[in-house]
Amino acid sequence: MMRSYGSALVGAALVAAAPGSAGAQGAAGSVALENDYVRVSRDAAPCAAAVHGQCEDRVILAMGDIELWAAGAVRQMKYGEVAVFNAGQSYQPLAGGKYFEVAIKPNHPPVRSPAELIPPPKNLLVFEGREFFIYEEKLEVGDTRARHSHSQRVEIRLNQGPQLVQQIWRDGQVVQQHPPIVNWREPVIHEVKNVGDMALRNFILEFLPEPRQGSR
Repeated sequence: MMRSYGSALVGAALVAAAPGSAGAQGAAGSVALENDYVRVSRDAAPCAAAVHGQCEDRVILAMGDIELWAAGAVRQMKYGEVAVFNAGQSYQPLAGGKYFEVAIKPNHPPVRSPAELIPPPKNLLVFEGREFFIYEEKLEVGDTRARHSHSQRVEIRLNQGPQLVQQIWRDGQVVQQHPPIVNWREPVIHEVKNVGDMALRNFILEFLPEPRQGSR
């Protein structure tokens, strides 16, 4: 059973017939990120209708005020709010809103994780399921997140502007990053400092680590 945190940020919908909307179709150029694990679509929801083996676990991230038809009613969502849908649950973003649809690909390759699992502090957990969890990554100006680790994950930037300095522990290299809005991140152990002029705020969908060999 999936668990959710923060009722203002996360919701689930039951199967419902939605009114017609252009937002349900995958418009040309709408794919912001795609690999063997996920497809992230911008302002389009090609996986709004639940299809076994194709459109199962999905997430809508509002990038402005949007209306989402689900469970026979219209739900109002604001910037940064999240709605999570399981296999068999359908929905429909109504036309005109700004959002991302993150669709987890069924039967994706095994999840890759770092050798050492160190939880990152100072983040806001939004949702935890059987295969992935969602949190809002937060880091104030001048603040440092101590050494921690991540498995493979999707990052969507909610605040634009903060500059980060990262200490990559596997080789001791310090790098400065100016990432785009939507990013795919590979496993890492690192330390992060916000040296910008605004708070870091990111949507993160991170895959849960695969069970270790010999673990129970």
